[in-house]
Amino acid sequence: MSKGILIVDDAAFMRMMIKDVLTKNGFQVVGEAENGLKAIEKYKELQPALVIMDITMPEVDGIQAVKEIKKIDSNAKVIMCSAMGQQAMVIEAIQAGARDFIVKPFQADRVIEAVRKVLG
Repeated sequence: MSKGILIVDDAAFMRMMIKDVLTKNGFQVVGEAENGLKAIEKYKELQPALVIMDITMPEVDGIQAVKEIKKIDSNAKVIMCSAMGQQAMVIEAIQAGARDFIVKPFQADRVIEAVRKVLG
């Protein structure tokens, strides 16, 4: 299994910001996806060590994508990203199998802390 991270967000700007934080801290980003559907395909293809995924996206949202990814790999590690005030969605994401969540707008150190915690 690769040690890389898959970043999933419908906003290219957010993907770029997360990628920047990760690469500056020595993590390898192996792929990006702009919606849940592509995230599922990329997960199968890349088998990343970790997925950082937005909740609110077109086509397939992050919660549905987590459920699908967990069907493919029950040990999949997923960290959800969501805007403030989406507590119900965050709880749903954790129930769907996410290991942690990051609230946007995020602090770089919070992202790294979550990644290190989940990857152990």
